[in-house]
Amino acid sequence: MQAPVLSGPQYLREGLKLVLSPSLRLFVLLPLAVNLLLFVGLIYFAGHQFSLWVDSLMPSLPGWLSFLNYVLWPLFVALVALMVFFTFTMLANIIAAPFNGFLAEKVEVVVRGTDDFPAFSWAELMAMVPRTLGREMRKLGYFLPRAIALLILSLIPVINIIAAPLWLLFGIWMMAIQYIDYPADNHKMSWQDMLAWLREKRWQSLGFGGITYLALMIPFVNILMMPAAVAGATLFWVRER
Repeated sequence: MQAPVLSGPQYLREGLKLVLSPSLRLFVLLPLAVNLLLFVGLIYFAGHQFSLWVDSLMPSLPGWLSFLNYVLWPLFVALVALMVFFTFTMLANIIAAPFNGFLAEKVEVVVRGTDDFPAFSWAELMAMVPRTLGREMRKLGYFLPRAIALLILSLIPVINIIAAPLWLLFGIWMMAIQYIDYPADNHKMSWQDMLAWLREKRWQSLGFGGITYLALMIPFVNILMMPAAVAGATLFWVRER
């Protein structure tokens, strides 16, 4: 029997195969274009500011402890990279939410072999915009208080050493929430019920969130991995339920 945590990589791998298939390729093009434009813009901005952000977060150490700078600097580089990654992921998913919700519908049709959703039309896609953006705002309301608490922790000297692993763990959980929410929302599952369901599948959720987080950290590869994560999360939803 496969360990629950190991099912996450399998779902993402199968999701990637699905979005590259001819039947779904068309529904991936728009979110891909959105993600590419946003990613290029954010990389350009971050490239000019990255060193400044690292320097501002690094604690000021007395001269006799200056050797610790060589130990702490990689940790704070990782911290800034995680924060930039979070910003890109949240913005990309808010902008692409209607397309991702629609992609989740079409993946479910392919997986189940039955189509219980309305036929494709631009009117249907536009009708999804208020609902999906409202759901993204709900995710943002869940994310922001916790991210602000972590950001404050990141600014406290000495204590901020533990900020990077906490950002990582929080990021893994948010990846599971972010992508599995698309099929859950398509089936009108409430936000609280969706969170409760993910907690019941905690190890499977963390396995999927972890491999998704890792894949999305790879520059340019992450642009294709976003729709793959939507497809993988839909597979997760269908099979685990």
